Amino acid sequence: MPAPTGFAPHFRSSPLTEPWEPILSRIVPGEAVRLGLELREAHCNGRGFVHGGLIAALADNAMGLSCALVAGALEAPGAPPPEAPRRGYLTVGLTVDYLATGRPGQWFEVRPRVILVGRRMAFADALIEIDGKPAARASASFQSA
Repeated sequence: MPAPTGFAPHFRSSPLTEPWEPILSRIVPGEAVRLGLELREAHCNGRGFVHGGLIAALADNAMGLSCALVAGALEAPGAPPPEAPRRGYLTVGLTVDYLATGRPGQWFEVRPRVILVGRRMAFADALIEIDGKPAARASASFQSA
């Protein structure tokens, strides 16, 4: 399955997400970092549905990166290093409501929206879609690190 236009290999990785690769991302300048992937067996629970932990982890990642982007604290991939240290965000609270299931072969996408970025706190929510249909919604609060 080809990825939707604008998606490229995700510019951030972690030991947690390594087994889920390839994860793709798309930066919407000044607004959000969207994450997407084609669902595979490695993303599913024992019943063959996308695992709620994957949904929560990727929603958290996309919302936090989106807050950093809006705050001007995220370097664009390939950009020169910043002149001043950039701040990051630590998750303070995360809520996920699961609406539908997904299975291998379907396109999974996290579409975050930044609500507010302040000096110490940031807030975001996200719609998680599977094949373009709502599968979950998430909201999070972050503390500036």
